[in-house]
Amino acid sequence: MSKKLAIIATKGSLDWAYPPFILASTAAALGYETQIFFTFYGLQLLRKNLDLQVTSLGNPAMPMPMPVPVFMQALPGMQGMMTRMMKKKMKSKGVASVEELRELCIEAEVKMIACQMTVDLFDFNTSDFIDGIEYGGAATFFEFAGESDICLYI
Repeated sequence: MSKKLAIIATKGSLDWAYPPFILASTAAALGYETQIFFTFYGLQLLRKNLDLQVTSLGNPAMPMPMPVPVFMQALPGMQGMMTRMMKKKMKSKGVASVEELRELCIEAEVKMIACQMTVDLFDFNTSDFIDGIEYGGAATFFEFAGESDICLYI
């Protein structure tokens, strides 16, 4: 009987995309049966075309090459600049992209469930999401999560 990891992904920004995919792909490689339930803004991580952003605003722990006062972080264009800086840094350090990590999860047979209620709430079109995912509600996820050895809320 294999161990089970259940993850609830609720965030859809670049920096919050990494934890569910890194943890899920690692767990699957270690033999865990793994599921990720994507709800609310976490659904952005299942889009075919990812355009994820990162912002330092409201994230004082984000390391910056030079100090940027909070009021400047709210200026137009700063989020795009921060995103480009983060992507450049990740690339220079050899960090896999979100798309690559997501593909690793698919190859490792991590089950990905899109929250049907959220899809309906935001009038999302299922054709905008990657193939191979399932749609279900919280009850669908709880069947697995209730038996999991580890359940993470990200």
